[in-house]
Amino acid sequence: MKKLIEGILDFRQRLLSDYREKYAHLALGQYPDTLFIACSDSRVVPNLFASTNPGDLFVIRNVGNLVPSVETTVRDGFAEAAAIEFALMQLPISEIVVCGHSECGAMKVLLEGVEQTKSANLQAWLKNCDVLLGQEKGTIVTQSNLAPQNVLSQLNVLHQIKHLKTYPLVQEKLKQNKLNIHGWYFDIATGDVYAYEELFNQFVLMDEQEAQRVLKRLK
Repeated sequence: MKKLIEGILDFRQRLLSDYREKYAHLALGQYPDTLFIACSDSRVVPNLFASTNPGDLFVIRNVGNLVPSVETTVRDGFAEAAAIEFALMQLPISEIVVCGHSECGAMKVLLEGVEQTKSANLQAWLKNCDVLLGQEKGTIVTQSNLAPQNVLSQLNVLHQIKHLKTYPLVQEKLKQNKLNIHGWYFDIATGDVYAYEELFNQFVLMDEQEAQRVLKRLK
């Protein structure tokens, strides 16, 4: 808490004057074009590695960057479904990013066995991706020597995209070419971001060449 309070004071003293006009504009409404679905992990900071400003991203964060399928939300109800529908119905969202990351605690729990955790809620939550178990190898092309939990994290991104596509509103916007969905993977150790390329069936480093490839598809 001390760090947070000191951070607020530092922001007021050094940066707030630069953002006052921006916040005054944002007070009138938000107009993000991207829904960003990320893990709650404290080491994953989308606004930092994507160099975005307040108002640029509408963010959903949870343990494991999971997206319950529409069938699951109808049965059990999850906040993620409400956030997805709000984003697509109330905001000018044209892009959705599902971003996993290296050394994800949720993926480690899956590999070690969810039954070993004493949290009934965590066990129930991870059922949204337990189908991945046994698929760590051979499903996608991965970087050499990628640890099992990191392979699982990349597979999980693709699995959650499948869940996203079960939502009628997502299906409708995809058919109308009003929505693009992207799978990203953030490597904590290096700070690199990888984007899934269906053509290569693997996550590719987001360098200048890959950035141009992605941007070309958006035109």
